[in-house]
Amino acid sequence: MKPVPHATSLRRAPVQRRSAERLTRILDACAELLDEVGYDDLSTRAVAVRAGVPIGSVYRFFGNKRQMADALAQRNLERYSERVTQRLKEARRGDWRAAMDAVLDEYLAMKRTAPGFSLVDFGNQIPVGARHAEPNHRVADRLTELLSGYLGRTPDSDLRRTFLIAVETADTLVHLAFRVDPEGDGAVIEETRQLLRAYLARVLD
Repeated sequence: MKPVPHATSLRRAPVQRRSAERLTRILDACAELLDEVGYDDLSTRAVAVRAGVPIGSVYRFFGNKRQMADALAQRNLERYSERVTQRLKEARRGDWRAAMDAVLDEYLAMKRTAPGFSLVDFGNQIPVGARHAEPNHRVADRLTELLSGYLGRTPDSDLRRTFLIAVETADTLVHLAFRVDPEGDGAVIEETRQLLRAYLARVLD
C-alpha cells in the first residue's frame, strides 16, 4: 500500500522566528473562530483581526480559508504525534496495548480540548460533514512510523494496513461516540477500545 503524501498548504514557509510566531497566531485564531462561528462563516479577514495581524500577513501564508483549515489539520497531526510519542516514553517498550491506549486516549483528549479540532481534526471534516479517506491514510502512515520501532516490527505494508484498518474503525466509532454525547459517550468509547484490542491482538500478539 503506497503511503499518501501530505503537501503543505502554506504559500510560503516562515523563515524567521517572527514569521513563525505570526503563523502560529494565525492558526490559533483560525482554530478559535472555527469553534465560535463554524467553517462556513469563517473568513480570512476575521482571522487576521483575531490574530492581530494585517490581512496581507494571512495571504502571505494562505490563499483562502480552506488552505488555513488544511494547515491547522496538519498542525493537529504534528501535535498529536508529539503527544503519542511522549506517552510511549512512559510505557514499557513493545507493549502494543499501552501504545493503542496512547493512540486512542490522546485523540480523545484533543477531540475534547483542542480548539477547532472537532471540525477539522486531521483534515477529514472540511467541508463540514465530508469524510475523505486520505487523512486517515496519513494518520496510518504516521502511526506506522511512530510505533514500528516501539513494537519491534518492520514498518511494511502489512503493518500499515493493520494501522489503517484500526484508524478507520476508531474514526467511525469515535465520531459515533461524539454524536451520542458532545463529550464522547463513555460506553461507545469503551466498546471501541475493546474492539481495537481484539483486532490488534490477532495481528500483534
